[in-house]
Amino acid sequence: MPKQEILLLTVRGKDAPGITAKLTSIIAQDRRVKILDIEQTVVHKKLLLSILMAFPGKNSDKASLLKELLFAGKEIGVEVHFEIFEPDLLGEEMPRHQYVITCLAEEVGAHPLSQIARALAKRGMNIDKISKLALKNIHAIELIAHAKRPLNPKKLSKELLGLSNEIGVDIAIQKHDLLRRAKRLVVMDMDSTLIQTEVIDALARQKGIYKKVAAITKQAMNGNLSFTQSLKKRVGYLKGLSLKDLEQVHKRIRLTPGAARLLKVLRHLGYKTALISGGFTYFTDRLKNTLGFDYTFANRLEMRDGKITGRVAGTIIDAKRKALILETLAQGEKISLDQTIAIGDGANDIPMLTKAGLGIAFKAKPVVAAKAHYRLSKQPRLDSILYLLGISEREIKSLR
Repeated sequence: MPKQEILLLTVRGKDAPGITAKLTSIIAQDRRVKILDIEQTVVHKKLLLSILMAFPGKNSDKASLLKELLFAGKEIGVEVHFEIFEPDLLGEEMPRHQYVITCLAEEVGAHPLSQIARALAKRGMNIDKISKLALKNIHAIELIAHAKRPLNPKKLSKELLGLSNEIGVDIAIQKHDLLRRAKRLVVMDMDSTLIQTEVIDALARQKGIYKKVAAITKQAMNGNLSFTQSLKKRVGYLKGLSLKDLEQVHKRIRLTPGAARLLKVLRHLGYKTALISGGFTYFTDRLKNTLGFDYTFANRLEMRDGKITGRVAGTIIDAKRKALILETLAQGEKISLDQTIAIGDGANDIPMLTKAGLGIAFKAKPVVAAKAHYRLSKQPRLDSILYLLGISEREIKSLR
C-alpha cells in the first residue's frame, strides 16, 4: 500500500454561507486526495472547520493545492492553517465506551466545569465534545466523554452526588447510545412534582386541620411512615368535605414551572405520558384533560351524598403499585423498561424511579435523592428534564 501523507486543515473566522463549499471544491479538484474526517462548529458566528486530508505518496501536487486553499481563505476572510498529522493517531471512528454527562445549574461556569472535568479524568474518562444546550445563560451543558473500559453510568452519577452538592450543579451520566433517544414512555408523580401542592394537605387546610395532616404527610414522604397507613389516617381526617371543597382546592393548584411545556414537547415527539399519583382521581382526571396525559392513575375518595366518607375506595396506589403500573404500561406499549422515564419526589416514588430506565428525583426529599439514580435539585423547572434527553433549547423553540 503506497505511503500517504496526512494533513490537518484548520479554518477559523467569521462564518458565512459558502465557506465550506468553496474549500471542499478546491480539495475535490484532485480526486486522489481523500477526506478522512471533517468537523465544523459555529460559536456566536465564529467558524471552526477541521478537515483531515490524506495525500497520495507519489505524483501529488500537494503544494499547489495548499497554495490554492490559502489563497481562497484570504479571499473569503478566514484563517487557514495546516499541520502534519501522525498516521498513528488515526484510531477508531467512535470510542467503544462513550458517555454523555449533562450538567444543570443556574450557571455552569469555569469552576464547576473544571471540577467535573477533573472528576471524569480521575475515573479514566476523556472528554470528546462539549456543547451548550440552553440558548442564553450557560445553565445546561452537555459533555461527551469516553473511557477505555465500560462504566456503570447510574453508579457514577450517584458517586458524583457529593461533588454535585459542593459545586451546586446537577450531574447526570448516561450511556451515549441509541437508547438515550429511544425513550418512549414518561411517568410522573403529581403532588410536589407536576404541581406545587400536596393536595391532601391543601384539603386539610380547607377543613382547618392542616398542621395535623401535614405532619403525617411529611413523615410519609420522608419514608418514616408507611404510605398506606398514612393515607388512610389522613383521609379519615377529611371526612365531611364536599365536592365544593374539592373544587375550591382544585382552583388553587398551580403547576410546577415548565410542566406544561414539558408535556407539550413530549407529546409533539410522540412520547406516551402517564400520571401515577398517590393522590386522588378528582385531581388527576382534571390534569389529564388539561395537559393531555395518555394515562392517569390515582386513589379514589369514597363519596356519599356528595361528601367524603373518610375512606379510600378500591386498591390503594402505594410505592409498590406505582412501580407495577410503570412495568404494566411498558409491557402494554411493547417497550423495554430501559425506554421509560419516571419522575417523582417522595419516598413512595423510589421503586418507580429505580425501575425506570431513567429515574429522576425532582426537587426530592433527601431519602429519595440519595436512592434515585439521577436527581434534579438546582433547576426549578420541570422542562429541564428535556436536557437529559439531549434536546436543546434551540430544538424546543423550533417546535413552536
